[in-house]
Amino acid sequence: MKKSISIIGSGPSALLLAAFLDIKKFDVTIYEKNKTAGRKLLVAGKGGFNLTHSEPILDFIERYTPNDVLKNALLKFTNDDFRNWLQSIGIPTYIGSSKRIYPEEGIKPITVLNTILNHLKEKGIVFKYEHTFSGWDVESNLIINDKIIHSDYTVFSLGGASWKITGSDGSWLETFQEKGVKTLPFEASNCAFKIDWNPDFIKQNEGNPLKNIAISCADKTQKGEAVITKFGIEGNAIYALSPQIRVQLKSEEKAIVYIDFKPTFSLEEVSNKIVNSSFKNTTQILKKELKLSASQIELLKIHLSKEAYLNAAILSKNIKKFPLEITDLGKLNAAISTVGGIELNAVDTHFQLHKIPNQFCIGEMLNWDAPTGGYLIQGCASSGVYLAKHINKNL
Repeated sequence: MKKSISIIGSGPSALLLAAFLDIKKFDVTIYEKNKTAGRKLLVAGKGGFNLTHSEPILDFIERYTPNDVLKNALLKFTNDDFRNWLQSIGIPTYIGSSKRIYPEEGIKPITVLNTILNHLKEKGIVFKYEHTFSGWDVESNLIINDKIIHSDYTVFSLGGASWKITGSDGSWLETFQEKGVKTLPFEASNCAFKIDWNPDFIKQNEGNPLKNIAISCADKTQKGEAVITKFGIEGNAIYALSPQIRVQLKSEEKAIVYIDFKPTFSLEEVSNKIVNSSFKNTTQILKKELKLSASQIELLKIHLSKEAYLNAAILSKNIKKFPLEITDLGKLNAAISTVGGIELNAVDTHFQLHKIPNQFCIGEMLNWDAPTGGYLIQGCASSGVYLAKHINKNL
């Protein structure tokens, strides 16, 4: 006789879990509180549907904080494995110039989602929409739509606390706390970071990009670009530093990051460009010799005294290590992802809750962090597949 598995939520981790569960052994039902599945996946598709990244898997693993929590899952279901699986169900992908992986041109996010959902339905996975989990009865059976659901195994894939419009609102946190499961408050990640800009500077530069830069915080450096906003700064070069910035904000109520405006040049090369330029005007040297943007030059002018700006040594050091003070995180709901949720020591190596046997938590509801660029979706997908293989083999 088949055993039953209830999956709560229908994000990437839930969908990949269902795709790899053995339906010869299990009857699988996905319960979703919305009217449709995978809404968080569609949000990820806005502005380019970045499914994963093409870098070698050992480098890939180092992108996560902590980097051991998903290591086994990522090794068992790598970025290459993900691409091969997508291809097998009719979603060919390609590697973009940024080394990120996207569906082939012309394939829209809704097509990717519908292809996955159709694959699951053909496999025999049952979907029940507008079914909301609210807790457990005294015997740890699920309560969904005020009815007790008896299930041999339960997997929660409830997401974090960003993008509430998708249903990923983190409202489940208190329910798990009341059950005695160890949790942490949600915090924004891959979000905007607050900077108290000079009013004249932001009036002229709001919305301007800072391209081909590298930003450092603590011992981490990330190349990419960022955008100057009225609130502060955001973009892939700063998103990847979210863990380090949060640590500083907690301990010091501010965080200092450093921008390298010319990461392809050494300090000596920058200095030589300035000293040996045929241009006499410093601003012209920065524009013509170093190709700095107007916003970058304006930042240097505001930060440095006139004497320092005209001093080649001081100017060069600031071009290579320009300090910015961050005073706060952006709003939780506007963040691309969140950390917090279920503490990692509340689950075993296969994501089973210590407090409730045969019940598991996967995906973003666990307290791990990753930058944008395909790492978030891959982490969720890998955790789902890893658990499916464990359940198929051992339960």
